[in-house]
Amino acid sequence: MKKTVPTSYFLHRTSYILFFLLLISYMANAQWYDPLKVKTKATDIYLQAISKAQNGDLTTAIKMINDALKIEPKFVDAYISIAGMYAELKNYNESVNQYEKAFSLDNTYSKTYLLPYSISLAGAGKFDKALNAVTAFLAIPKLNERSIKAAEFRKKTYEFAIDYEKNHPKNYVFNPQNLGENINTKDLEYYPSLTIDGKKMVLTRRVNSSIGKGKEEFFESTFTNGNWSNATLLEGNISTGENNGGADNISQDGKWIVFAGCNFPDGMGSCDIYISYLTKQGWSTPENLGPNVNSEFWETSPSLSPDKKDLYFSSTVPGGFGASDIWVSHRNTNGKWGSAQNLGPQINTSGEEGSPFIHADNQTLYFNSNGHQGYSEKSDLFVSHKQPDGTWSTPENLGYPINTIDDEGSLIVAADGKTAYYASERSDSKGGLDIYTFELREDVRPAKTLWVKGKVFDKKTLNGLPSSVQLTDVVSKQPISRLQTDEDGNYLVTLPVGKEYAFNVNRKGYLFYSANFNLAKNAPDSVYQIDIPLQPIEANASIILKNVFFDTKQTQLKPESITELDNVVLLMNENPKLKIQIGGHTDNIGKPEDNVKLSLGRAVAVVNYLLGKGIKNDRLTFKGFGETKPIADNKTEQSRALNRRTELIVISN
Repeated sequence: MKKTVPTSYFLHRTSYILFFLLLISYMANAQWYDPLKVKTKATDIYLQAISKAQNGDLTTAIKMINDALKIEPKFVDAYISIAGMYAELKNYNESVNQYEKAFSLDNTYSKTYLLPYSISLAGAGKFDKALNAVTAFLAIPKLNERSIKAAEFRKKTYEFAIDYEKNHPKNYVFNPQNLGENINTKDLEYYPSLTIDGKKMVLTRRVNSSIGKGKEEFFESTFTNGNWSNATLLEGNISTGENNGGADNISQDGKWIVFAGCNFPDGMGSCDIYISYLTKQGWSTPENLGPNVNSEFWETSPSLSPDKKDLYFSSTVPGGFGASDIWVSHRNTNGKWGSAQNLGPQINTSGEEGSPFIHADNQTLYFNSNGHQGYSEKSDLFVSHKQPDGTWSTPENLGYPINTIDDEGSLIVAADGKTAYYASERSDSKGGLDIYTFELREDVRPAKTLWVKGKVFDKKTLNGLPSSVQLTDVVSKQPISRLQTDEDGNYLVTLPVGKEYAFNVNRKGYLFYSANFNLAKNAPDSVYQIDIPLQPIEANASIILKNVFFDTKQTQLKPESITELDNVVLLMNENPKLKIQIGGHTDNIGKPEDNVKLSLGRAVAVVNYLLGKGIKNDRLTFKGFGETKPIADNKTEQSRALNRRTELIVISN
């Protein structure tokens, strides 16, 4: 993988070719190899090749060294140098091959190169051999302190890699697929971003990067009939003529884009976080998110939560734990972004953390870091899960071969929880960085996430209603997602598979809406489309309390009912003159008189809960209807379940 980082990455290139490319050692204990006895013509070609390599022309340098080896087949330094060049090109298998040729010719002379040899072995995923090589290197007498420190660090990473492999699935196949010429070009493509339905991708393309620095622009593509359409420039005013900074993220509903804008006229620092909104005319002029998010330092890599309530990003602002940390800003009820909060030492280290991506489940965070234990001193990709109390789990390395000894950049995962996308420069790249997709290993996947979308509207007028929408875990009672619809009442809420949810919609002056989604066992593969008619609070208006639960033939409220009943309490408190009746209903199984008694007991249980929360007795009545008012035919278990219900009816307001 290649790290898709800001412009500086493309301007500065750290050479992998170590000092040994110019070194011709004189070792008294050599078995036979003597650099002074290498044929002059071979040495001349070799030195010219080293000069080419120093200027970045590794392909020519390798060819020239191979020419030198034709003249002097036992030219040990040539094998060692060409091994370093292949390592720079990330052709680690060939690098290992060349090192081993040198070792086979003169192991004593070459043993000081066991450390870079071990690095190439690790690059090829041969961690056991890498550990053996670095251990042999550390056994060499009179190593300098710098070499010992470097070798000890590498040894620790190899031991980590071996231990990781022992404790994780071994049948995983990493097979990234290039997204093809409609997405990828001779220019650089990176930072892919998807809407929740997987039908729209927004990406960054460095236009004209093949002939120079280039300029970063945002493109979009649509997935239809199994293929991505030709990526086109985003319409509207999102392109300002400035450098967009490369880090873009489209909201799950496809209506917002947040991105890093560098050196904009209204910028507060080198790079700030900006937002653009989808309008009928295209994308709006970007707006700086202001001082609660941005600073005079570097903010980049924004990622919106699916409910658009949380904005995760990376920043170098002081006051964190390392050179760059991951922060989050929460959007207030007035639509403004609150002061950024550091995610804390569980996520952030004394090193660098960046490229956060919050999955559609709103609980799984992917990011890169060089501070947590990984495969090298460079950044690896990690995953952490939000706990019920809001804290984050210990980050887990995604493991080899997703992570390697090279820099890993950003990763996103589709709503299905298994399809991942990233940018990489591989052998089949169209030109430099391309966007690839692969199947994520099962044990580091987020929850498969479905979603509910629709429109909240007035039942009488049919006009859209801006409303509050909340999704709650029925078991833990923890809010999973809370959002505000747009001005037309449109909403989108994500539903991670594997749990049971209470779904509530509230608006002052209306009865709230509630529904229950049990995705703990069987989950459909399609999106829920639910348009929600809210009823004005008036006499005879009624709602079914779908998240009030009882065990079979019991009248005691189950704990999962509390969230729903607290919404009733809120309704009563917001409307102090409201008087209601709680009605209990059953199916037709059993004796009618027993069903009336059961339904009455359940209605009383609800009323008692409301009384316990301070609602006055004169505002509450109750009645048990038994099986006398079915809303379904009672012929199937599904229809009988609909008849077993608790209903709230408005008496007066």
